[in-house]
Amino acid sequence: MRSHGLVASHMTVFFHTNPFNNTPRDSSSRTARLSPPSNTTMALVETALACAAKAWKGDKGGNGFAYTKAGVILDDLIPAELAPVNLFAYEQERSSKLSTALDAVNDRWGKKTLILASEGFKRSFETKASMRSPRYTTRLADLPIVRA
Repeated sequence: MRSHGLVASHMTVFFHTNPFNNTPRDSSSRTARLSPPSNTTMALVETALACAAKAWKGDKGGNGFAYTKAGVILDDLIPAELAPVNLFAYEQERSSKLSTALDAVNDRWGKKTLILASEGFKRSFETKASMRSPRYTTRLADLPIVRA
């Protein structure tokens, strides 16, 4: 979003259970307005955590739901130069510079090299891609190279 020069005005956080097994079903979501519209990491993480805390009905002592899908949706994307300016524009500029620096470090040294403390340090799960099919049909970098 930042690389395209956009800011978001609304964020939705959602959770779903698996509809194909015999466990209790639930679909929960919360939407929040980002005021002023923002693309800074700090504002997005803070809003996502607040929405998740309100929407979460997961495992509460064995009485909650076993969610299988979660996501974040950003809505009302507009160019940053057209976004309304806040009275505290200095703080917005400072957060924007910090987010740009964070992006630069993560682009150079790898995803999640630097994270916000509010994201948490414990990573109890990892995406499992060991059974993923090759992406050479959708990604030029993964095309096999044939040498004669």
